[in-house]
Amino acid sequence: MTPPNTPGPRPNLVEPGAFAEAFPMTATRLVVTADTPAWALTAAQTMTGYATSVIACDAEAGIERVLDESETPDGRPGASILLFAFSRDALEKAVSNRVGQCVMTCPTTACYSGLPAGEKTIAVGGRLRYFGDGWQISKQLGGKRYWRIPVMDGEFLCEETFGTVKGVAGGNLIFLGEDPRATLAVAESAAAAMRSIPSVILPFPGGIARSGSKVGSKYKALRASTNTAFAPMLRGQVETTLPSSVRCAYEIVIDGLSLEAVEDATRAGLEVAGAMQNQLVAVTAGNYGGKLGPYHIKLENLI
Repeated sequence: MTPPNTPGPRPNLVEPGAFAEAFPMTATRLVVTADTPAWALTAAQTMTGYATSVIACDAEAGIERVLDESETPDGRPGASILLFAFSRDALEKAVSNRVGQCVMTCPTTACYSGLPAGEKTIAVGGRLRYFGDGWQISKQLGGKRYWRIPVMDGEFLCEETFGTVKGVAGGNLIFLGEDPRATLAVAESAAAAMRSIPSVILPFPGGIARSGSKVGSKYKALRASTNTAFAPMLRGQVETTLPSSVRCAYEIVIDGLSLEAVEDATRAGLEVAGAMQNQLVAVTAGNYGGKLGPYHIKLENLI
């Protein structure tokens, strides 16, 4: 909610008809715990590295939030992590690889599913158990199976299967400004507000991307290339969507466990833009004419 006395966006701040075009992806939530908050966060940060976009990464991932002892299955400090991929098979491979390489290797950690198992699951502990070389032990508690894998500081405990849902990826806001520093300051404040929304992540560095992309390229081997319509240095050489005074554009990409969560995060970003509108020329969103994804998040409807 916009605080009292906070002005809403001026009528021309949000570009008319702007909408973010989002698409479905398979998603899961992990809970990583450790003996200390520092080790839990280290594991979470390592696991979510190189996970900005499925254009070139095995998954899109990010830390949803830090958890205290009262919020975790084993009563230790932890972190909640969201991961997204195009299919359940791709997600299973990405999650098991990342947990095996980045969580199991991290001192004192354990890993649990953060979503109900339901009918659609991926194997994580069920794949990693083989690292135990035959010495792994399974335990069933409360209808869930866990694997205890021997490691050099004791054991790595990992739930066998993790629940999945059909998430939404590719929601976005693009901030246009005359002053790059001022525009970045708005994007930073918006990203901070958007991260406070449950069930979403902003997968790019600090939540912000300066290299927005378009589908395809003049080079056949590339699936995507720089979004020339939003590149100020190409103004006059290509078709542009930028007002003449704009010198920079920063994009925030949003992935969520539901369309509602992505819309809530988008709304939070727009509220920040309204409060800091004197530092912007306009706010818009990236889309592909409605041909890429079935979810069309119209910015004007969220103001």
